[in-house]
Amino acid sequence: MTIIRQDDVIRSVADALQYISFYHPVDYIANLARAYEHEQSHAAKDAIAQILINSRMCAEGHRPICQDTGIVTAFVKVGMEVQWAPSATHGMMSMQQMIDQGTREAWLNPDNLLRPSILADPAFTRKNTGDNTPAMVVVELVEGSSLDITVASKGGGSEAKAKFAMLNPTDSLADWVVRTVPTMGAGWCPPGMLGIGIGGTAEKSMVLAKESLMAPIDMHELIQRGPQTNIEKLRIELYNRINQLGIGAQGLGGLTTVLDVKILDCPTHAANLPVAPFIEHDLEPCMALAGTDAAGHLRRESLAVDNGALHETAEQRCIGYTVDLNVISLIGSGCWIGYPSGPHRVVAEQQKALAGLIQSSHRREPR
Repeated sequence: MTIIRQDDVIRSVADALQYISFYHPVDYIANLARAYEHEQSHAAKDAIAQILINSRMCAEGHRPICQDTGIVTAFVKVGMEVQWAPSATHGMMSMQQMIDQGTREAWLNPDNLLRPSILADPAFTRKNTGDNTPAMVVVELVEGSSLDITVASKGGGSEAKAKFAMLNPTDSLADWVVRTVPTMGAGWCPPGMLGIGIGGTAEKSMVLAKESLMAPIDMHELIQRGPQTNIEKLRIELYNRINQLGIGAQGLGGLTTVLDVKILDCPTHAANLPVAPFIEHDLEPCMALAGTDAAGHLRRESLAVDNGALHETAEQRCIGYTVDLNVISLIGSGCWIGYPSGPHRVVAEQQKALAGLIQSSHRREPR
């Protein structure tokens, strides 16, 4: 039996949301740097450089990557054997209430205030809730005694580009996606990731599309090893065809519109082919948050692939952790997940290799 204290979940969610407000994942930075190196358009190259510079400034200064700090989305997997210890402050809470309280504490953190963007009564008065609640929470009950939470902050610009279609089973899914992406314009701030949900019902395909975006970028590795499934073949086909459209960074033209294409699917009715593409742009990091061990301690499980990033190990609140731009891996035991208060050296060293690359694009010869 695993007993999880609700206050631990609240604090962990709050810390994770603060963390992703100013850190890009390493996989994103690495793939964006690769796109920069290959880019031939001067305008697109400068646009990518600006994203990389912004990322470094935000990481070192602990300030939001974008003024639109997004609407919180949480994918929660709760083991059937988990039991809850009520919050000392709020009593027994629902999952929605816990995630909302974590969101509230993150947005009102005086060290890094985040802009609240959520409006109540959306069809009429549209009054700001003031603390970015409620969050959008998707809960799944699973076997075992673990808790896993993945949080993301979804900006309004890319969310506005979400599409859905109920295709005929004989329609070409790839052709429909390639026709649809140009209609999204450049308001989603490319380059980014395209997530696609296929199957289920209308609402299920849209949830799958957004959840697919939580996975690390691995298109370069996938192309190198070659596709092994039909889904992987479709990912590569869409990646190539979308980038051949020439939309490019910030819509300025160029070689890279998407850094990766993610797809999740599930069985569907014989008469239907539901398809939903979602966009995640450069300003929307996410992180998988927490799990529990056999003793009921909350711990962090790294979902990132080994990308050769530099690491720094330290002790904070009696918890050993390893810091990089994407994850906090708790290697000891502890009651909650803290984000690093100031890994400036790590951030600087991780992006030092990009320094010359970034600066060179902004040097101008005297006229």
